[in-house]
Amino acid sequence: MHKVSDLKVLYFGTPVVLISSRNPDGGANLAPMSSAWWLGQSCMLGLGNSAQTTANLRRERECVLNLAPSSLADAVDRLAMTTGASTVPRRKAEMGYRYEPRKFAVAGLTEQPSELVAPPRVLECPIQLECEVVAAHPFGEDNASATAFHVTVRRAHVEEKLIIPGTHYVDPIAWDPLIMKFCEFFGDGRNVRSSRLAAGWRMPHDLRAPAKVS
Repeated sequence: MHKVSDLKVLYFGTPVVLISSRNPDGGANLAPMSSAWWLGQSCMLGLGNSAQTTANLRRERECVLNLAPSSLADAVDRLAMTTGASTVPRRKAEMGYRYEPRKFAVAGLTEQPSELVAPPRVLECPIQLECEVVAAHPFGEDNASATAFHVTVRRAHVEEKLIIPGTHYVDPIAWDPLIMKFCEFFGDGRNVRSSRLAAGWRMPHDLRAPAKVS
């Protein structure tokens, strides 16, 4: 039996992407997001307009999409309630977000130089996509709350063990992406840890995976 429900969140299950971009001072910003979908060699990214990543993509027109495996859930969670914007928007501040300029250090991740774009890659991510921003479209009910960025992949870096030998295809059995499902972390079909983001958004979850000490 179905029930009509005014769903508050529509994150049915999408891969977590760590977007690296370049700040105005030349330093690196790193932000987790899961509003991304793919078609051919292009990707559409949905980002709130108050995010530092949004400002960076508008200005620099470049980024790296680092696809996180489920084993990096702890690192991603350390970034969950941080922002690279020095002035934290009131709504985010009320939820517990804090300004953090050293995103790689906070996450415990390593910067790796890119080859075609300025932002660095995340060494620990087995799939890294160097991208160029093609277009930016207003998005949201009032066309002011978010931006949909159309990016094209200029170069893909994939760990050799994930590639089916003799091909240019990723082995779907070997690749275990970190999935954000209704603000909780999943990998290999299971809840891999609790989420600071879910707590910040006051999601009414019955958590089965205990939070790890980090």
